[in-house]
Amino acid sequence: MREQETSDPPTSPHSPHSTSTYERGSFALARCVCGWSGPARRSRDRARADAASHEAAD
Repeated sequence: MREQETSDPPTSPHSPHSTSTYERGSFALARCVCGWSGPARRSRDRARADAASHEAAD
């Protein structure tokens, strides 16, 4: 199975969170350097929104 990762820039240079999204098959997932991982989504936009919500929740 092929994974493809796309990095999203952190929202703040002082943020302890740096998220990225990656694809596993037909699903997109978001993950963070802190160990958090979002649910598998069929929509890349939803995975990016999960990542943005995680960074904003800090």
